Amino acid sequence: MAKTNPLQFVQQVRAEVAKVVWPNRREVGLTTVMVLIMAALASVFFFLVDLAIRSGLTAVLNIFG
Repeated sequence: MAKTNPLQFVQQVRAEVAKVVWPNRREVGLTTVMVLIMAALASVFFFLVDLAIRSGLTAVLNIFG
């Protein structure tokens, strides 16, 4: 692999960073809200699954215990 001197490396990094498309304030806010909604939905889903498993296990243990 060819070695690059530090000056060339910094120039290449600056060129790559210039190509990045940064999100605007509205996009960041919208994405944040979407993530929070999905996290809330996932937590409700796993709570319901946990409740169902716990209820089923309790019922089975009551039958045999």
